[in-house]
Amino acid sequence: MATVPLPTRPRVPDTQHAAPPPSDATNSARRRPGFRREQLSGWGMIAPAAVLLLAFVFIPAILGFGLAFTNARLISPRPIEFVGLDNFSRLFTDPTFYRALLNVAYFTVVIVPVQSGLALVMALLINKKFRGVNFFRTVYFLPVVTSMVVVSLLWLFMYRKDGLINEILSTVSFGLVTGPDWLGDPNTAMPAIIVLSIWQAAGFHMIIWLAGLQGISGELYEASQLDGTSRWQQFRYVTWPGLFHTRSLVLVTITIQALGLFDQISVMTQGGPMDSTTTIVYEAVRSGYRQQETSYASAISLVFFVLVLIVSAVQRHLTREKD
Repeated sequence: MATVPLPTRPRVPDTQHAAPPPSDATNSARRRPGFRREQLSGWGMIAPAAVLLLAFVFIPAILGFGLAFTNARLISPRPIEFVGLDNFSRLFTDPTFYRALLNVAYFTVVIVPVQSGLALVMALLINKKFRGVNFFRTVYFLPVVTSMVVVSLLWLFMYRKDGLINEILSTVSFGLVTGPDWLGDPNTAMPAIIVLSIWQAAGFHMIIWLAGLQGISGELYEASQLDGTSRWQQFRYVTWPGLFHTRSLVLVTITIQALGLFDQISVMTQGGPMDSTTTIVYEAVRSGYRQQETSYASAISLVFFVLVLIVSAVQRHLTREKD
């Protein structure tokens, strides 16, 4: 005779053997031998960078903000006194500051589209598999790893009245064209600096564009080819939208670098001729070290910081991803 199994009661999980909550796991990890040693090792690795940032970024920024409202000088027997907004009143009535602001705006407006466009073209050229592509990548990137001081000195000799550029112009034109004094003429000094800057930094942004291009899926190009699109249509509807985040990064970095123009000016023109190449950063350094007006230089630096912040915020707003 078959027996019918009796219904069993569902097994209730044992609460005593349940997994401990995350807080208990964290506490047990903290009680684990060696955890404190790992913490100390982590803080020890962070400490050098934190000390350097504190000593060379945060503390100077705080001191610069405070000195902007005083009459401090680099070397002076007079005690430091609080003068309020006197430095800013002097700054906003200084024609040299407005000329520097105009020069920086001119430099930025020209170099941002030209340099980003040239870097994108270079990235498109080397984003292909052909023999010798690594050679061209190295050649394009070589000016970036060269010191800006060295590059400026090299181009300084090329821009001379009897320099390489004028010699080439004279040779090609059979002596009919005589090149100008590129850095000695107010009309050509800033364009000469712009050409140098584009040549030196285009390779860096080429690498950023190249990384963005290689992040686009090849299936999108295959699908567009099946639809019979041209190369221009592929670039317009596949490549360009796929470079949205890369585009924002490139534009922001070029803009910030352009606003901070200093090395080329310091080496090649010292702000001349007739303040045609003076920039905000160069004016701050000249006021702080050559004229020893530390407080006035701090005021210039503070205004420059606010300017960069505003420009970056506006640019970020214009290049944001819209729904």
